[in-house]
Amino acid sequence: MTRIGRLKRRAEFLAAAAANRKWVAPGLVLQAHVPPVPPESDDGDIRLGFTASRKVGNAVARNRAKRRLRALAVELLKDAPSPAQPTDLVLIARPATVSRDFAALRQDLLRGLAKLGVALKAGGTA
Repeated sequence: MTRIGRLKRRAEFLAAAAANRKWVAPGLVLQAHVPPVPPESDDGDIRLGFTASRKVGNAVARNRAKRRLRALAVELLKDAPSPAQPTDLVLIARPATVSRDFAALRQDLLRGLAKLGVALKAGGTA
């Protein structure tokens, strides 16, 4: 079972962006980063960060997009086996995130995780 932590500092988000491991889908952008040194805090095996720019919409739309991404990520990752190394994932909302069908968003994220090499459990979940 995977322990899920949070990315909190701007430097952590910038490190994920600088890693150049990115997947762009209609509903979201996924960035992955394997820190060279495990984080000081034992937050978890996978640490998640969520962001939404003003291009997504007003504050209500941005918060809704982040809530949808958070629910989706926790649903997919909570029962997954722990990855070989701690991994940081940043999910970036796009304007379509707010209105896109949840099943389509799920497929976007699953496809991105597979392309970036973040393994999930076999079967229906991944």
